[in-house]
Amino acid sequence: MTEFYRQNHAFQTLDFVKAKKAEYCALNRGKKSIWEMAEYLNTLVDDSDPDTDLTQIEHLLQTAEAIRKDGHPRWFVLTGFLHDLGKVLCLYGEPQWAVVGDTFPAGCGYSDQIVFPEFFAANPDSKIPAYQTKYGIYEPNCGLDKVHLSFGHDEYIFQATRKYLPKEAQYMLRYHSFYAAHRHDAYRYLMNEQDERMFEWVRKFNPYDLYSNGDRLAETPPIAKLGIHGRRWIVAGGANPNLFLTIWPGRTQGKRCAGARAWGYLLCDLARGTC
Repeated sequence: MTEFYRQNHAFQTLDFVKAKKAEYCALNRGKKSIWEMAEYLNTLVDDSDPDTDLTQIEHLLQTAEAIRKDGHPRWFVLTGFLHDLGKVLCLYGEPQWAVVGDTFPAGCGYSDQIVFPEFFAANPDSKIPAYQTKYGIYEPNCGLDKVHLSFGHDEYIFQATRKYLPKEAQYMLRYHSFYAAHRHDAYRYLMNEQDERMFEWVRKFNPYDLYSNGDRLAETPPIAKLGIHGRRWIVAGGANPNLFLTIWPGRTQGKRCAGARAWGYLLCDLARGTC
């Protein structure tokens, strides 16, 4: 993990962030269903998070189930399932330091609340005085939407889903790796009033994004037992805040899989979305 953050902090410059946003945020990579993205992602081992042996799909299901079990709205459950799908960037050829790990603003001074802050000494932006003041290229309380965070899976899944999810979910997806802000209150001087309100939802989401390595899959049904086969569709109503995850029970030899129904909600066939 140390070497991962050494590279991440050295190479995530403002110019790099802008270039990657221009490359990927136009969403011109093609179309995949959400489940196709999850299965595609399942070959990835996240180098920034070595403390788990869960697969990516298991983590997404575990997160969604924990949220459902606590009685949160259905759009919140869906957000739990979607939150790490942007990691498919690794499978598009991006190095992990450009996809995973804690995010931070580029173009302004680095907070000492960012993990391994000493590694920023190798970042070319650290030699540009205009980028190393408190506000850098930004205005006080300009709002995080105007701030270029280090590029990664948060921004990509936010861009891919923003038309379909409520504002609270958009913040959860876009900022769930911005630990310096939602865990340590760094960079509040860049936030506006909306950011302050919405970060309460980011903080509500954060505990569900933690792996439960001591009791593997304690909150997640084994995928094999769900009998999940075929296509999976997101039931969505445009920008409807009631967007929700529905999971169709799988079929095994023509029979409905009781395991999926017993899980408490049905595993969704996710509609093809632009990625």
